[in-house]
Amino acid sequence: GQLPTWLQGTLLRNGPGMHTIGDTKYNHWFDGLALLHSFTFKNGEVYYRSKYLRSDTYNCNIEANRIVVSEFGTMAYPDPCKNIFAKAFTYLSHTIPEFTDNCLINIMKTGEDFYATSETNFIRKINPQTLETLEKVDYSKYVAVNVATSHPHYDSAGNTLNMGTSIVDKGKTKYILFKIPPPVPEKEKKKSCFKHLEVVCSIPSRSLLHPSYYHSFGITENYIVFVEQPFKLDIVKMATAYIRGVNWASCLVYNKEDKTWFHFVDKKTKKEVSTKFYTDAMVLFHHINAYEEDGHIIFDIIAYTDNSLYDMFYLKNLTKDFEKNNKLTSIPTCKRFVVPLQYDKDAEVGSNLVTLPSTATAVKEKDGSIYCQPEILCEGIELPRINYDYNSKKYKYFFATGVQWSPVPTRIVKCNIETKEMLHWGEDHCWPSEPIFVPSPDAREEDDGVVLTCVVMSDPKRAPFLLVLDAKTFKELGRATIDVEMHLDLHGMFIPEKDLKTETE
Repeated sequence: GQLPTWLQGTLLRNGPGMHTIGDTKYNHWFDGLALLHSFTFKNGEVYYRSKYLRSDTYNCNIEANRIVVSEFGTMAYPDPCKNIFAKAFTYLSHTIPEFTDNCLINIMKTGEDFYATSETNFIRKINPQTLETLEKVDYSKYVAVNVATSHPHYDSAGNTLNMGTSIVDKGKTKYILFKIPPPVPEKEKKKSCFKHLEVVCSIPSRSLLHPSYYHSFGITENYIVFVEQPFKLDIVKMATAYIRGVNWASCLVYNKEDKTWFHFVDKKTKKEVSTKFYTDAMVLFHHINAYEEDGHIIFDIIAYTDNSLYDMFYLKNLTKDFEKNNKLTSIPTCKRFVVPLQYDKDAEVGSNLVTLPSTATAVKEKDGSIYCQPEILCEGIELPRINYDYNSKKYKYFFATGVQWSPVPTRIVKCNIETKEMLHWGEDHCWPSEPIFVPSPDAREEDDGVVLTCVVMSDPKRAPFLLVLDAKTFKELGRATIDVEMHLDLHGMFIPEKDLKTETE
């Protein structure tokens, strides 16, 4: 096929790549050592490269020729030959664990720099052109967080916004929203932008020892949208996991009898909206988008009714019949919540306060709290992406992978939220990755541009490829086949050529 002449830049992707070191094996697919890969578009041609993230974790493991650094689903132990004192000390030092810097989930931009990220307090700077691993940054040196999300947001002023959890700091557990400003002018160049990191606000956890797990959050023009779900981290279990010989993943607890609470923080006043909004128990990883309309906050998410997704990816389940044998017990559902921030305070108990045309409801309860029920937009999709120029604005489309009951993506979909129409791309034996939308330079409409996805083949005789679709019609424009083994990755971003510093810089 042919690529549009304007498509110039690099698609950078991240995901788990190495699962066996010496005689040891990770238990979980999400634990593998991070493998970065990139597709560079230059004058109608595509160049591929891949490289392991040279994290401290990678270096220690490779040097020892076994897994010595614990990951979320795999607890690693020190050398058994160490004497008893050294062992006892190691057990004690794992109470709030020293987390791994195996940053395998996403790529984050701050100013002109790019970082590989996961959900610990460490991120690793990388060179997006050579994929070389550069310095390690520890968030906890700049803000009191033990874990952070790998799905930050970017605002029009060039700030990067992210959230992390501060575990039992000064006797409190809270969720902290922080802002990393763009780099300062030339004369202060030596100072890192993390030195200027500021805490925007904090939201107290409903429970001291059971903070909610979260993978992303939402943002509108004036508010931060945070969903506190009953899928929680048990801190006491986590502190004793090492001694008990279990992994940290087993310290996540889902209580389906519990409620899911919505928090809305005003960006200007940094205060939380005082009304209590909630919905039924659910498990959520990905926010799609959020915006405001006529006194309401509208936010779209992909939710599950249980936490079975994580368990599917234990390597013992990833056998050759994985697709046949593994069925999700809960289908991922795209839900739209419509939350009335401004409503008649004298409204009757039991009345629906949503005044926008939607099947979503927000019902006033006796105690003044508001119970929200969503509108279902579609089902069976994951890894959603939008045209990011429409982030926090009213929008019409999102792109995602189609999964249905299988935990593995088998097609790419485009969803029109207004008409509920879907366009699909799929072929036999193809497992596509998260679709990334790249707008065309003279875009007039939200879907003017292309969608990029890396496709791994489940048929070993067929080579993997990068697929380029016209975002409007979903027709294939071209594919670039790669004659190396490509891994199924998680997340990434497209970096336009103008944002890549030239090698000489």
